Amino acid sequence: MGLLRLLVLALLASQPEVVGGAETVGNSSEGLLEFSMGTFRYFELNRPFPEEAILRHISSNVTFLIFQIHSQYQNTTISFSKTPLPNTSGTGTDKGLVFILRPEQSMCTWYLETLDAEPVQNVAIPLSYSGRDPIPGGCNLEFDLDIDPNIYLEYNFFETTIKFAPANLGYARGTDPPPCDVGTGRDSRWRLQYDVYQYFLPENDLTEEGLLQHLQRMAEVPQVMANAIKVVTLTANDKTSVSFSSLRGQGVIYNVIVWDPFLNTSAAYVPAHTYACSFEETEGNCSSLGRVSSKVFFTLFALLGLFICFFGHRFWKTELFFIGFIFMGFFFYVLITRLTPIKYDGNLKIFRDDGVFWVTFSCIAVLIPVVFMGCLRILNILTCGFIGSYSVVLAIDSYLYTSLSYITLNVLKRALNTDFRGAFTNVPFQTNDFIILAVWGMLAVSGITLQIRRERGQPIFPPHPYKLWKRERERRVTNILDPSYHIPPLRERLYGRLTQIKEFFQKEQPAGERTPLLL
Repeated sequence: MGLLRLLVLALLASQPEVVGGAETVGNSSEGLLEFSMGTFRYFELNRPFPEEAILRHISSNVTFLIFQIHSQYQNTTISFSKTPLPNTSGTGTDKGLVFILRPEQSMCTWYLETLDAEPVQNVAIPLSYSGRDPIPGGCNLEFDLDIDPNIYLEYNFFETTIKFAPANLGYARGTDPPPCDVGTGRDSRWRLQYDVYQYFLPENDLTEEGLLQHLQRMAEVPQVMANAIKVVTLTANDKTSVSFSSLRGQGVIYNVIVWDPFLNTSAAYVPAHTYACSFEETEGNCSSLGRVSSKVFFTLFALLGLFICFFGHRFWKTELFFIGFIFMGFFFYVLITRLTPIKYDGNLKIFRDDGVFWVTFSCIAVLIPVVFMGCLRILNILTCGFIGSYSVVLAIDSYLYTSLSYITLNVLKRALNTDFRGAFTNVPFQTNDFIILAVWGMLAVSGITLQIRRERGQPIFPPHPYKLWKRERERRVTNILDPSYHIPPLRERLYGRLTQIKEFFQKEQPAGERTPLLL
């Protein structure tokens, strides 16, 4: 019985590992990393010690492989040869190579290295595809690699743009690839479609372990379709470039799945990630988002907003200052940014037209006051409650990431950058956002309720400041018993003050009798 148990254990140990699993390993011995098909592997690269990656026992029905490697922010190089060349290697944080297999070939090798002074933690995986699957980047004419399955990502304060090379139809081992631009019929690569996917990391998660773990959900076609959000579908006639709103400090992973509708087969490009910020900058990096001056400003702004939220209608002049400051600040910020070199670091297609967007935006902004025109006091109190409490959301965003800040930030980006009209503005809505939304709603409801109850029986609006001044002036003129009646005019009071200041700087007279003697 014991012998039978040993035989069963030996048989289980000899079985291949489960496809799609991940094995965690440290440094490899003798510079050799051995991979299994469809299995993620963790390893560390050091600058003086390049590694050789090897994959054995490749099935005969596999036509091409995509080997991809990922790191958080330190660059790594993957190459077909020991000496990297521009058309046979790639360097970056998310890179991959397509290996077209020869007949009877059952083993592949790649070379991995890093030029970074610090050790780089990586995760890599080889993926296999058949001759019926489309080849990502098979019709590349823009980038260095002959077949480029990579997604090239660029970002700035406003938008994040991804670009990729068009795919080609699959073909069997030992045969010539289909031509890319000979025809546009059903038998050409022009029948292929591209689904662009977006995946959000947990908010405020900047850890390396978290990124490498979530990247495993974006490497293979079934996992991408199950976990990510499909943003747009492109045809072969569309430009292979898509723009998104930059989410500074929020980890986002992008991938593209190319689909052959005729054969109903698909393949995934190499996923790319970004935080829309730098980990290596000394000031304003991903770990310390926002300047100190911005945090101080939004904190004071939130305190004033809370006052307006609960007491804005009663202190009407303070409310006018607060609302006017917002509108004028927005206007002059847009004006200065558009007309000077000073810079500061709805996905519906119809709204990509500036005229349609701003007309719609203005109509919505005007419609709300029109609806409440019959009850101006309620309108003013609602404005105080919502805008005053939202200032707290902006203050929280300067310390802790929240997607609710993009309610206004996306409008500001649209006003500042004309290219932003074509960007997709998806944002994550996770646990932090639900909590902050609840706080915002609680503050708004509390402020509105308190002001409505306090203003019962009071005039609709406080008296106009000019009317108050005019009434006070008339009262002082007609009421001689009022002590303020005997106050000198402002001109005489200013002259008296100046005289006192002048006497303060005069030299002191000598002591003694100062009056003339009587004759």
